[in-house]
Amino acid sequence: MTPFSDFLSRRDFLKLAGLGFATAFLPTGSTKAHAASGLLPDQEGRVAETNIQLFEKPSPNSAPTKEAWQDIVLPITGIAFSDDEKAHNRIWYKMGEDGYAYSGDIQPVLTRLNNPVHAHPKEGSLVEVSVPYTDARSEPKEDAELVYRLYYETTHWVVETIVDEDTQKVWYLLRDDKWNDKKYYVLASHLRIIPSSELAPISPEVPEYKKSIEVRLRQQIVVAYEGTHPIFAARAATGARVADGKFFTPQGIFKTYYKRPSRHMAAGNLANSGYDLPGVPWVLYITESGISFHGTYWHNDFGHPRSHGCINLAPHAAKWLYRWTAPVVKPDKEFVYGYTGTHVEIIE
Repeated sequence: MTPFSDFLSRRDFLKLAGLGFATAFLPTGSTKAHAASGLLPDQEGRVAETNIQLFEKPSPNSAPTKEAWQDIVLPITGIAFSDDEKAHNRIWYKMGEDGYAYSGDIQPVLTRLNNPVHAHPKEGSLVEVSVPYTDARSEPKEDAELVYRLYYETTHWVVETIVDEDTQKVWYLLRDDKWNDKKYYVLASHLRIIPSSELAPISPEVPEYKKSIEVRLRQQIVVAYEGTHPIFAARAATGARVADGKFFTPQGIFKTYYKRPSRHMAAGNLANSGYDLPGVPWVLYITESGISFHGTYWHNDFGHPRSHGCINLAPHAAKWLYRWTAPVVKPDKEFVYGYTGTHVEIIE
C-alpha cells in the first residue's frame, strides 16, 4: 500500500490536525499547499477542559499569561509547534493577545447563525450546532431549566419549530434518541439543518470490496484505502487502559455494520463509561459492545490513546468516513443496521 506520507508532510498533516480537521484527503489533485491552508479570519477556540493555562510561548515551560475556564471562547489567530519532539501533539494555538494554549485542550469552533425553518419531515430534520455551544432548555424560554449544553458540530434531530409569542424568538424541539421521554428546546438560529446533498455517499462507484479502513494503534492514525491506494488519513484517539477498568480498542478484523448520524451516548455504553454525551456525531459501530468510530467534541487531543475503547475522531473526519463507508444511511433515517459493511482492520 502507498504510504500517506508520500502525499502530505508530517508537519502539514499535524497543522491540519491542529485545526480540528485532523484529516488528510489524498485523491488525485491534492496539494500540500491546499492541505496546509491557514486559519479562517473568524476562527475561534472553545476551552474543552475544566480550566487551562495560557503561556507566553508554545511551551508549558514558558511564562504563564492567563487562566481560562471551560467553555470560554477565544480567537485562534495562529498555529505554532512546540520544541518537544517527543510530544504526541506538538501543536499550540495562539489565542489572540492572551498567549498560547495547548491544542488538545481547545475545540476549534466557528459562530454561524441560521435562518429558522418552520416545516420538518415526519422523520425530523438532522441538524448540527453551528455556534461554540448552545443551551438546551426544558421549555422554549431562555429562563427555562437548563437540560443540556450542546456543543459545536454535535448532531441532533429536530421535530418541531416553536415561536415564543412574547419574545418572537424561534426555537426547535429536539428529539432525544436515547431517552424517549426526554425533550428539550434550542434556539433555532444556533442549529444548521444538514441538507441531503451533504450526506451523499463518497466514491459510490468504487466496489465495496475495494474499500477498507486501517487503524494503526501505535501511530494513532486511521487510513482509508480504495484498493491499495490510501485516499484519506486522520489522527485518532483510541482506547487506553484506565484505572477503573480494562477499556481498550480491540485488534482484529471488523465491519462497519451499524451507522447513525447522531447518538446520545450515556451511562452503560462503552463509548463513554458513565458520561452523558448528547449528539455524538457520525457514529460507525464495529462491535456489538459499542466500539465505534465517531466524532468527538469533548477534546481535541488526537494522536494519543485516551478513550474507553472507541476510535475518537474530529467531527470532519468521522463525517467523511460515515459518508464513504457501507451501509449507506438514507438522509431521513435515524440509523441503518445490517450484516454488511466496510472492512476494518485494527493493528498495533
